[in-house]
Amino acid sequence: MIKVEHLTKRYGRVAAVDDLSFHVADGEIVGFLGPNGAGKTTTMRILSTFMPATGGSVTVAGFDVFRDSLDVRRMIGYLPENVPLYTDMRVTEYLTYRGRLKGLQGKRLRMRIEEVIAVCSLTEVRTSIVGQLSRGYTQRVGLADSLLHEPKVLILDEPTIGLDPNQIRHIRNLIKSLGKRHTILLSSHILPEIEMTCERVLIINKGKIIASDTPKKLVELMKGNPQLIAEIKGNCDDILAKLRTIPGLVGVTGIQNGEWNRFTCDCEKGPDVRTAIFATVSANGWMLRELREEKRNLEDAFVSMTTCEEEGHDCG
Repeated sequence: MIKVEHLTKRYGRVAAVDDLSFHVADGEIVGFLGPNGAGKTTTMRILSTFMPATGGSVTVAGFDVFRDSLDVRRMIGYLPENVPLYTDMRVTEYLTYRGRLKGLQGKRLRMRIEEVIAVCSLTEVRTSIVGQLSRGYTQRVGLADSLLHEPKVLILDEPTIGLDPNQIRHIRNLIKSLGKRHTILLSSHILPEIEMTCERVLIINKGKIIASDTPKKLVELMKGNPQLIAEIKGNCDDILAKLRTIPGLVGVTGIQNGEWNRFTCDCEKGPDVRTAIFATVSANGWMLRELREEKRNLEDAFVSMTTCEEEGHDCG
């Protein structure tokens, strides 16, 4: 549905997007991640025909972004990071105006307005002035606008920015439901939202794609040893000395907190050493309150990969 090949965007000598290539299949929900200044918004603006590129090729639903921009705009619903709404209009007035700009009219326009108001849960504010709405409702109006013309592709740039947890949950569920009918490219700094919403993730840094896979596989590809957290009651130095003798533990650090100690254990990849830790605690008459694997998530993978890129290390 979206095909980007060797895309480049330069501002003088600075490459905001540098030989970027990726594909998004029909019906996919793909997360687009990167540090500030990595080139995410620039790429999205090029895909949405808001900005020209310096080089490369981009097609959306088979239409060339640079030669067939009007056709591409008919295929795309774009929600920018800062939603540009007319704040003196009422919600239905604004959607009517925007629908007419997109070529809708008459019964078809009225039907689509009712549909997007229902989908985006705007019924109770449909007659409200846009400028008096909360940030959450403002985002929903922008999303309703992007859906009016029934685009095949949705490009959403930070759709949950500035929202409270309840509003974020609503927008997340809405995006997941929209994924049944649309191809979605989604940018966000709230990585748990990306992990819960997207089927695949692209990570961009310094204008280049540095990783592309499912959130689960990106976490599995992280460098570093598995970690265990153990809370044990006893003499901290004695416990440290014993834990460091357990095969499979390559590093143990401890923090004393009253009678209890919290240990972080770096493990070799392979056998589970929790049974050996439990046996050591039991044999020495200590008390064990917690023993668990430290779960890593997409945020850990993102930080690991982009930090390696910044430092010039191999992140494979």
